Amino acid sequence: MARARLTSLGFVVAATGIHPFGTENACVFFADGTYLEPLAVGDGQVAERAIGEGNVFIARDRLYRERLGEEGFSAVALATANADADHMRFVEAGLSAGDILSFSRAFTDTNGKSDTASFKLAFAAGKEAPDAFLFACERVNAPKIDRTALQAHANGVTGIVEVIAVSDAPSAQIGLISTAADAIAAGAGDDTVRLPNAILSVVTPESYAQRFGLPAAPSPRLRFQAIVFSIRDKASAARALAAGAVDHNMSGNDIVIPPAPGQGAAFIFREIP
Repeated sequence: MARARLTSLGFVVAATGIHPFGTENACVFFADGTYLEPLAVGDGQVAERAIGEGNVFIARDRLYRERLGEEGFSAVALATANADADHMRFVEAGLSAGDILSFSRAFTDTNGKSDTASFKLAFAAGKEAPDAFLFACERVNAPKIDRTALQAHANGVTGIVEVIAVSDAPSAQIGLISTAADAIAAGAGDDTVRLPNAILSVVTPESYAQRFGLPAAPSPRLRFQAIVFSIRDKASAARALAAGAVDHNMSGNDIVIPPAPGQGAAFIFREIP
C-alpha cells in the first residue's frame, strides 16, 4: 500500500529492502541525503524472535502498531559518525531506549546492481513519548551504488526541510529531540531543533492546525505528524499530484497533502527557489 501511495505522489520508490529481523522497507531517497523509510512486517515469527532478543527497532515498531495502528509516523533517523558515542550520551541523559543494534542487508538500485549496506543504530526515547522515538544511524558500510535514478522524482522533491511533531506541551518534549540530535533547541519558545539540513519542530495541535489547516488530536505525548519537503517548482509538483489523483490544498508556497492510507503523515511540498 505504501509503495502505491508514494508512487501516486510522484516519488520513485526503491526496491523492497529485507531486514534480517523480520521487517522490510520501501525507501524513497532524496538528493540532499534524507530519505523516507516506510516499514512493514514481512515475517512475524522472525520479528517476534528479534523482540525477544532485545531488538529495540522491532520492539518500538511493535509498540507503535499496537497503540496507534498500521498507519503513521513512528520515528526519525539522524545521521551519525559514531553510534556508540551517541548511545552513551543517551544513557547518561536517561533517554536510552535500549541496546545498540548492528545489522547488514542487501541493497539493489534501479538497474539491478546489488551491494551490502551495514548499519549501527542507537535509540533514544522518553517516558512521556511512547508514540515516537529517534535513533542515530551510523552507516558502517555505504552501498557503492548510483542513486541518481532513485532521486529523480516526478514531483520535484529534492529533500526534507522540516519534521513536525505535535504535543500539548512542546517544552516538555523538545529535550528528547535536542538530546537525540545533540543540538540546542532554539526558536519561538525553544520548540525547534536545527540540524545541518533540516529542522525538527514540536508544536501544539492548535498551532499545527493554524499552519497547515489540518487537525491534530490533543495529546500530552509527542507524536510525529508531518514532513515538509523542498521542491523547486510548485506548478510542476501540482501537475504530478493531479496525475496521481492525489487530493491536495494550495497554501502560499506550500502544497498540503493530508494523510492517506500508505502515507501515514501529512506531506507538505514547499517551493524553495
